[in-house]
Amino acid sequence: MTKNFALVGAAGYIAPRHLKAIKDTNSNLIAAVDPHDSVGILDSFFPDTKFFTEIERFDRHLEKLRRKSESERLHFLSICSPNYLHDAHMRMALRLGADAICEKPLVIKPWNLKHLKELEEETKRKIYCIFQLRYHPDLIKLREKIQKSKSKEKRKVTLTYITSRGPWYDVSWKGDTQKSGGIILNLGIHFFDLLQWLFGEVEDNSVHLRTSSRASGILEMDNAHVEWFLSSQIEDIPSSARAKGARVFRSIQVDGEEVDISKGFDNLHTKIYEEVLAGRGMGIDETVPSLNIAQDILTAEIKSSIPKDFQYLAS
Repeated sequence: MTKNFALVGAAGYIAPRHLKAIKDTNSNLIAAVDPHDSVGILDSFFPDTKFFTEIERFDRHLEKLRRKSESERLHFLSICSPNYLHDAHMRMALRLGADAICEKPLVIKPWNLKHLKELEEETKRKIYCIFQLRYHPDLIKLREKIQKSKSKEKRKVTLTYITSRGPWYDVSWKGDTQKSGGIILNLGIHFFDLLQWLFGEVEDNSVHLRTSSRASGILEMDNAHVEWFLSSQIEDIPSSARAKGARVFRSIQVDGEEVDISKGFDNLHTKIYEEVLAGRGMGIDETVPSLNIAQDILTAEIKSSIPKDFQYLAS
């Protein structure tokens, strides 16, 4: 049977990836909502979708469908809303008798996951999270290589993620730490999930820089010493890349060897949707380690001294 989806945040940047994934999995989008009405993208995927600008009317429409037949009711609610609203929209999904597929981070404060798990148990529904880097083919190969290695030496890892943002960023909800969690949660959460997925639990977490636009630190993990740097400033992109017009720079080096993640992102949301529909999606438990890492970074005392060999801050 074709599964019915609804989408919260249809006018947002990430919504087209979800629309494509719903279409690619031969599913149906029965409703969408966004306070902004610049949603012409719906015509490219699901032109007959009912659209709402008020969440209350959207909720009422889906509640009516909940009382109808299995083929008419909502099965999945895809959530692309601002981070601080994720919690409320996941709760809405479960109370409507649907499963939730939510963009990262599920919540800003990790202790809120406990209440979501309780609601999962009460409603017998499920929450799934989008962590697409776990599905990147080159990163899957890297994990397999690490797991097969017999070396007991910790790997030396450097992670740099710079995605430049214009003045609009600070004006939008993304620039409001209370609404987005700042660059640690809005930009870094994917990579903190990746690091714990690849290298195990965190033994020590030290932070050397934490501002609204930059953050960096060191993670001592079971199988790696990780130096990381996040930035939303274009001047932090290497000059050679800026000269070519690059506004995003991603780099992961493991023992001096670059892992290429410049490509391969096109269909990762579709892969995640396929896994969810097959009952293999990532749930709340899988999100806990990265949220704990992020929370520790957000609350850590800033180390006054920077290690001399910390190449990303020293460069």
